[in-house]
Amino acid sequence: MNYSKQFCVKPGSEVDLGKVDAGFTDKHESHEHALPEIETYTQKLHDLQYLMYAEDKRSLLICLQGRDAAGKDGTINHVLGAMNPQGCAVTGFKVPSKEEAAHDFLWRYHQHTPAKGQVAIFNRSHYEDVLVVRVHDLVPKAVWSRRYAQINDFEKTLVDNGTHILKFYLHIDPHEQLARFRQRIDDPARHWKISDGDYAERPFWDAYTEAFEDALSKTSTEHAPWFVIPSNHKWFRNLAISRIVAETLESLGMKFPEPTVDIDQIKQKYHAIVEQEGGGDAQPVKEHK
Repeated sequence: MNYSKQFCVKPGSEVDLGKVDAGFTDKHESHEHALPEIETYTQKLHDLQYLMYAEDKRSLLICLQGRDAAGKDGTINHVLGAMNPQGCAVTGFKVPSKEEAAHDFLWRYHQHTPAKGQVAIFNRSHYEDVLVVRVHDLVPKAVWSRRYAQINDFEKTLVDNGTHILKFYLHIDPHEQLARFRQRIDDPARHWKISDGDYAERPFWDAYTEAFEDALSKTSTEHAPWFVIPSNHKWFRNLAISRIVAETLESLGMKFPEPTVDIDQIKQKYHAIVEQEGGGDAQPVKEHK
């Protein structure tokens, strides 16, 4: 199964989240069963991100959206854990500051888009401005309804300048969200994640569903597609996203840049140093994993 096609929101289609099985796990019966494939794609992410960093010609923006407890932090830990932090950055977007609110709604996001060779991950994103502001009537409909087109234009500008965009909606059902809230209550190590806002948003489940469906339908494009990821099972969520990111990066045909020095001359200098110092050929230190 090609996950890039299976979970992609086809441009121009209407999304119905009620028809998406949040507990889907494909052919895998368990995390243990899927582990070899997860490890394979984790390694691919590591290698491909290193190649992107070395090539230094393009960048990748990953946007994560989902309800409270959908697993945005866990996804970041998995995806970023496979990459070299030197070439990655994560930005979480909360309530706009006074300075941010004084600018157009896209201003604060544009500042954190990735430079060439870099991967940027947005924990929540510019889509908050057609989600929470809509559900809670923070701005008039005449304002937020125009933002879909503005977002599409913004993303097209990024793509035209060498940034590849992947957007993931982490899909969980109401029962799974409650189960995760309970985990936070029962586990002292997760108490820091608890907020009144989690439960305050619960009555707005249907309103958020409608807002997410409209955002996914109106802003999934060929150049910046949305993927609806079944996320009741955290391990499958990680596998699916890893595969889609890896498949996308593989399709770019990236290449390591040509060396900036004469390798033959460098080899001669190396062997001259070894001979001068009277030692045998140095062997690389074995790395411990």
